[in-house]
Amino acid sequence: MQSCAKSWRVIISRSMNARAPYRSISSKGDVFKKLQRLTADVSANVRKIERILPRHDDFSERHIGPGDKEKREMLNTLGLESIAQLIENTVPPSIRLGRSLKMDDPVCENEILDSLQKIASRNKMWRSYIGMGYYNCSVPPVIQRNLLENSGWVTQYTPYQPEVSQGRLESLLNYQTMVCDITGMAVANASLLDEGTAAAEAMQLCNRQNKRRIFYIDPRCHPQTIAVVYIGVKTVLKLPHEMDFSGKDVSGVLFQYPDTEGRVEDFTALVDRAHKGGALACCATDLLALCVLRPPGEFGVDITLGSSQRFGVPLCYGGPHAAFFAVKENLVRMMPGRMVGVTRDAAGKEVYRLALQTREQHIRRDKATSNICTAQALLANMAAMYALYHGPQGLRHIAERTHNATLILAEGLKRAGHKLQHENFFDTLKINCGVAGKDILEKAMLREINLRVYSDGLLGVSLDETVTERDLDDLLWIFGCESSAELIAEKMSERTKGLLASPFKRTSKFLTHTVFNSYHSETNIVRYMKRLENKDISLVHSMIPLGSCTMKLNSSSELMPITWREFANIHPFVPLDQAEGYQQLFRQLERDLCEITGYDKISFQPNSGAQGEYAGLAAIKAYLNSKGESHRTVCLIPKSAHGTNPASAQMAGMKVQVVEVDKDGNIDVSHLKAMVDKHKANLAAIMITYPSTNGVFEENVSEVCELIHQNGGQVYLDGANMNAQVGLCRPGDYGSDVSHLNLHKTFCIPHGGGGPGMGPIGVKQHLAPFLPSHPVVNMQSSNAGSSLGTISAAPWGSSAILPISWAYIKMMGSKGLAHATEVAILNANYMAKRLENHYKILFRGSKGFIAHEFILDVRPFKKSANIEAVDVAKRLQDYGFHAPTMSWPVAGTLMIEPTESEDKAELDRFCDSLLAIRQEIAEIEEGRMDSRVNPLKMAPHSLACITSTTWDRPYSREYAAFPMPFVRPETKFWPTISRIDDIYGDQHLVCTCPPMDVYESPYEERASS
Repeated sequence: MQSCAKSWRVIISRSMNARAPYRSISSKGDVFKKLQRLTADVSANVRKIERILPRHDDFSERHIGPGDKEKREMLNTLGLESIAQLIENTVPPSIRLGRSLKMDDPVCENEILDSLQKIASRNKMWRSYIGMGYYNCSVPPVIQRNLLENSGWVTQYTPYQPEVSQGRLESLLNYQTMVCDITGMAVANASLLDEGTAAAEAMQLCNRQNKRRIFYIDPRCHPQTIAVVYIGVKTVLKLPHEMDFSGKDVSGVLFQYPDTEGRVEDFTALVDRAHKGGALACCATDLLALCVLRPPGEFGVDITLGSSQRFGVPLCYGGPHAAFFAVKENLVRMMPGRMVGVTRDAAGKEVYRLALQTREQHIRRDKATSNICTAQALLANMAAMYALYHGPQGLRHIAERTHNATLILAEGLKRAGHKLQHENFFDTLKINCGVAGKDILEKAMLREINLRVYSDGLLGVSLDETVTERDLDDLLWIFGCESSAELIAEKMSERTKGLLASPFKRTSKFLTHTVFNSYHSETNIVRYMKRLENKDISLVHSMIPLGSCTMKLNSSSELMPITWREFANIHPFVPLDQAEGYQQLFRQLERDLCEITGYDKISFQPNSGAQGEYAGLAAIKAYLNSKGESHRTVCLIPKSAHGTNPASAQMAGMKVQVVEVDKDGNIDVSHLKAMVDKHKANLAAIMITYPSTNGVFEENVSEVCELIHQNGGQVYLDGANMNAQVGLCRPGDYGSDVSHLNLHKTFCIPHGGGGPGMGPIGVKQHLAPFLPSHPVVNMQSSNAGSSLGTISAAPWGSSAILPISWAYIKMMGSKGLAHATEVAILNANYMAKRLENHYKILFRGSKGFIAHEFILDVRPFKKSANIEAVDVAKRLQDYGFHAPTMSWPVAGTLMIEPTESEDKAELDRFCDSLLAIRQEIAEIEEGRMDSRVNPLKMAPHSLACITSTTWDRPYSREYAAFPMPFVRPETKFWPTISRIDDIYGDQHLVCTCPPMDVYESPYEERASS
């Protein structure tokens, strides 16, 4: 209303004399008093209309679980008067923000969708034939609707608890089998982040395998892949005939098949030369092409990688997409990323689980095979379902159709007087035009078509499964061919079969397993997807209280826009003026995240938290190098830091030195000072997590940051626990130089059963010149001259999921965001209070409170009752809950994070479950229950177990399956298997679909016997 009064004053001033200057109105004058009365009257009227027409769709009230009454009850339990008092006792006053965030006013869900639609409409929907690893594809609606848009699939967590994760584990095993079959390799993982980072992982694997530092890369790989690999070990660009392996100093070689110019060639000789020199051969390839091309496994490569995007995943302006990674059998234990394997459960049934987990960063830290945590499970599942839906014959048909379209175009180009650079191709043509390329590009613009322009000025066209006869006619017209696609096809010789009549033609079968040959109708695949979904616990069932994972609400309004064609169907390398909607969204999200964090600049390129860590450390290294301090390589990491930190530091070329924590879980400042003094000449950085992974706001965080700065280092603050800071304190204010933000935690991007995620980094101004750049797209906001290089394949990472975080922030507003943080802290403290008399809470702040998560110490029960953390975790499944984070950050403990989205009733159900489990432990301790055969040791109890004909356990079936009144038959989530055998799985490693007899009907088995 103040702005209305100001506008009124301006009108009055000008009505007296249009040319007169504005008069300064004294606060004592009559005019000023009248204005005050007018302002008050208008404000009163507005408040009245707001009372008459109040908003009824406040998003923050729907996002935050507890209502006012519940919050009051929880505060009473804590003995507190207000949430403000809780925050005073939790967050150190020295770092509190002391003001509201400067954000736009919150908007409702309908308004946000309208706003996003206007932004999306600024993206131009041109047809793109740019290729370079990104292709148009047809997303089967049945997969989009029943998987991608299904909360039962998208709100699952990484399948660390296999008994309640058999559905997605089976789907990911299908994905691995698909990759192995199509590439001709022995073992595949369950996805990596993108093709570029997968290539970098291949380089790292080669280095680990033979301890050599030179890595060859064929310059005919995609340019973004070269750029990502290039910031690793000593990388040398050489054509195959230039590569020299005789010096025994080359770790490996990477080539593309088909290459970035579309050429298909035989790399058998190169692979043989590499092997003779002791190097590994890595092949970046294309799954669709391999449906008709000889697979790389057949010419001896050691590592195969690429993107599965064109298997039913939209372009998404660069991501998210699932990269694939497959290796020979002898490299399996060095392979990065997660891997699904086959094992057996307690009943002897063949089941699935994550295999070889001891390779992962949260266990091996700086000795891990990779820093990757979140991958792209949801997108891998989409690709697997695409393969199941089409089957081997359908995939071969799509590949042949794509190749045939390219043959028609190639023939037309030749007739128009153009020259093809390569005669052997699958879907991509590099064209030496007979006329000026500029003229062709102008004609392409008239048809709203994007072509590729190579660095040498030649043009490229990459076709895909969506190409129609009309598309071919438009392309032929652009290149000046007078014939239509129909006429060319009619006059083409039957012998014109391209690769299908060449030595490169695939002769081996693939996807022969029953699972790829059973679900080609929509009826069958819908039922299959639903059957898998029903095996898995997700947020649609109950809270997932995983510490350090922030499994909060992923609202429908946030998720809806990701499948809009204006966001989904844009190639990442289109001119920026065709993606103005995306650019507007990036700018607004960057502004909001800078305000939330206190940083000055954001890079969205890192497409996971682990990549964000790596990017942040690389920015620090680039900054130090620019100052002539390249000798600074020591990175201090407290034991209370996040698990990926040591692995990321090692990947960034830093030397990890561990800092101890004290008995209260805080950084041991005396030890830190000693380590800083010892390494001050070479100190590069410290990596801290705040609040710490012990669930504590450390009160000396500013002093820690200052100590590092005084000794020439930089502060990297892991943003994994940002959900406890938003609106209350800002890392950029209390001394941090750089952080990554887990948008899939704090800012509502769903976890998808193990990805996608996003890990953008925020930096202070002095690090801004060193943020990531890109070799293909001029990002404008980055300085290519000083940039650390390229972190991921796409300029803005997984762009298509950024609208989720944008919408969350816009709907919550300043007050909503801060209150979400407050309630996350309230919920955690309430749960800790309810449990503290029955379990030891391991760490607390100086005033007895915790942050947004806490650690239950169950280690004493090992001695008193033979019960360990894993037993409690499995028993919780019988109560309908996913386990908390197990044995991390402290071995033998459970870490709980409830988030702000869960209401008090759900918190109470979980606490009641843990209290009931504590009573079961007490019965074992007191000898009233056997220490080996009891509900905890035998948990979980599957439906098959409960309904078996025999029951030889000293407790009832009812007690096993329905241990609390709220666990009812009509609502119970049943674990689908009994407890798995991890040791057996690692000793008998199988990472592809099990034999056919697992899928056979029991009636058929009886008949055959």
